[in-house]
Amino acid sequence: MKLTIERAALLKCLGHVQSVVERRNTIPILSNVKIEAGDGKLALNATDMDLDIVEGVAADVAEAGATTAPAHTLYDIVRKLPEGAQVVMEKESGGQLVLKAGRSRFALSCLPTEDFPVLGSGELPHQFKMPVHDLNTLLDRTRFAISTEETRYYLNGIYLHVAERDGTKVLRAVATDGHRLASAEVPLPEGADGIPGVILPRKVVTELGKLIDESVGEVFVGLSETKARFAVDEIVITSKLIDGTFPDYERVIPRDNDKMLDVDRKLLADAVDRVSAISSEKSRAVKLTLGAGVLKLSASSPEHGLAEEEIEVDYNGDGLEIGFNAAYLLDITRQIEGDTASLAMADAASPTVLRETGDESALFVLMPMRV
Repeated sequence: MKLTIERAALLKCLGHVQSVVERRNTIPILSNVKIEAGDGKLALNATDMDLDIVEGVAADVAEAGATTAPAHTLYDIVRKLPEGAQVVMEKESGGQLVLKAGRSRFALSCLPTEDFPVLGSGELPHQFKMPVHDLNTLLDRTRFAISTEETRYYLNGIYLHVAERDGTKVLRAVATDGHRLASAEVPLPEGADGIPGVILPRKVVTELGKLIDESVGEVFVGLSETKARFAVDEIVITSKLIDGTFPDYERVIPRDNDKMLDVDRKLLADAVDRVSAISSEKSRAVKLTLGAGVLKLSASSPEHGLAEEEIEVDYNGDGLEIGFNAAYLLDITRQIEGDTASLAMADAASPTVLRETGDESALFVLMPMRV
């Protein structure tokens, strides 16, 4: 194997694939990236046995071939090479991978390609395309609510499924950690109607988010009961799904909250951010006291004292005091894209529904705290 490639192209490609590789591995081959050259193209492949990524990039291939090399070491070397450098990669007869750029030369130990595991194969009966922007919207607006509690592993991802709103089918993503819930939906892509409900693990959500942020156009999606595959540009990500049943989230979304509050989203977020600076880190509780046309936010802690702020709001209901985790409330206000946030409340002990005023495609539920 021998090829020449521009440093920036190689670095971008390596940056994507090496982030899948875990820093600590008990199986040596999983620390390596598979490098395959042929037909004017270099393909890099990395996996952690649950998630597999393959990316292709154009290269001047003098001799086709394949090898594997330590992923993080290779990435660090290429990252430190000078900008604009031409990188020559060659597999020597002794089995080492030699990198040359200018006067620099590196020889890396390799492992046989036969040892590299294959995750990307298998039938995916449900296949469809959707705009990259739509997939980005689903992941971006819900991933902050993914649970990190390992005991309830079925909450450690985003539930992607077909749902119905006002008689129209939509593709919906839902995540919850028991304290808050985020739901976002986009028009149902053609061919997606019969898909099974799947739970995408946190890691594939993170890696996919990085990749589609840089892309435009369409993403190809393939699903089975156990795997999901996403292809965009020259990148293919295949992931195992979380094997579990996502809870009936509809049951926790209150439908008859009667106290309606409309507030400038940025005004609310900034006020929450300011008053929560005084609350103790452990609880981060902020109290909302509602009256006609006004919302008072307050927070206190034995060590630091008291903070209060008032903002004008559109509210004509009965007086109400309710407490929230300030960090959770801020997370949700960041996901509301419009200027005005709408809060539907019942009482101090019931979940509150938050959404953008006039936007039905995203909904957030937040459990209150005692304050």
